[in-house]
Amino acid sequence: MKSIFTAAAVATVILAAPLAAAPHDGKNFIADYDMNGDGQVTRAEFDAVRTARFNATDSNKDGWVSDAEYLAEYSARLEKQLAASTLSEEKKTEERQRQIRQTHVRFGVLDKDKDQKMQKAEYDASGERSFAGMDDDKNAVVTATDVAAVASKQAARDAARATADGATTG
Repeated sequence: MKSIFTAAAVATVILAAPLAAAPHDGKNFIADYDMNGDGQVTRAEFDAVRTARFNATDSNKDGWVSDAEYLAEYSARLEKQLAASTLSEEKKTEERQRQIRQTHVRFGVLDKDKDQKMQKAEYDASGERSFAGMDDDKNAVVTATDVAAVASKQAARDAARATADGATTG
């Protein structure tokens, strides 16, 4: 019974996910990965969503994701975001071009062995870093408190970097 609930919850998250890109910051992390709506993300929830996303992106079901599959999956999400955006058509075109260039860069970073095939293990390593980076207290559950702490630390790093940059250019 639990596996049926889990499968249904993952499917719900995956179907809703195209409206928002996978978060690289805390702003949408909980909303994107919280399968049961309790306001937090367990490692099991995160892993289930990531596995479902990998499987959905692997459109030809050969066990790995090509640059073309990665681009196609992201492009579909991006077009939905742009359609809902209030940007001008010119700005949408600029954003589309920028995001597509970045998609190729992300694929290259994820494809650690540079064989033009993103294996599940490579994708999982990226997920591991993402979850660990958001789980500030390292208890395998990401909460709003974790997200706030990570954001605060990032803001402090950004401020320190800006101060250092000002000192070297001033």
